[in-house]
Amino acid sequence: MHIKSITLYPDAYPTRDHYPFNLPVFSQSEQIVFQTPITLFVGENGTGKSTLLQAITRKCGIHIWQDEERRRAEFNPDEDKLRDYISVEWADGPVQGSFFGSSLFQDFVRILDDWVAASPGLLQYFGGESLMTKSHGQSIMSFFRARYRIKGLYLLDEPETALSPKTQLELLDVLVKMAGTGHAQFIIATHSPIILACPGASILSFDDIPIKKMEYEETEHYRIYKGFMEDRQAYLDKIPL
Repeated sequence: MHIKSITLYPDAYPTRDHYPFNLPVFSQSEQIVFQTPITLFVGENGTGKSTLLQAITRKCGIHIWQDEERRRAEFNPDEDKLRDYISVEWADGPVQGSFFGSSLFQDFVRILDDWVAASPGLLQYFGGESLMTKSHGQSIMSFFRARYRIKGLYLLDEPETALSPKTQLELLDVLVKMAGTGHAQFIIATHSPIILACPGASILSFDDIPIKKMEYEETEHYRIYKGFMEDRQAYLDKIPL
């Protein structure tokens, strides 16, 4: 365990009218305690999982690799400010780490390929092959296997996006083994019922206000997938055709 808890300070928010400060979960959840080396954030889209994950990442001094020059149709000056209104309680001082987001990973892969052109020895940390030569899912798993062997704090935003169910099970294997070393801590936002089943992980629901811990079988994701598998026609009949 590298971080023990985070505390939010809603009384200090600069506004309650704009995202992310207008989300009820951030005004009514003042502290999150991390009790296990793997913590899973679950909830519907728009509940704040990814926003908080990125705020924690930046507050911990971990860089988010992305194309900073992308153009935006609309600019929200408050979008990245949540990090200024949270504090992190470290267990034994800050550690390094990394942030993974499937939508941002290709930016990292391109940057890494530029580095490798100047220093080919870097490839040994990623299976000996350029990640550009692999499928998206294969390159992601090569990154996971290489990076998570190193002591650190690792934050993942919906890692299942580019992974097949079988590969998600491979990711579970990596997470459990690396967390078991005592050197790695993971905080993961996910919709995957496979990743939510991670042995020994704590699940925090953003569908509840304030955020609360729940068991796997209590999550809406589990209930929907289970119900669909048992009687998919009942769910399909609800779709207007």
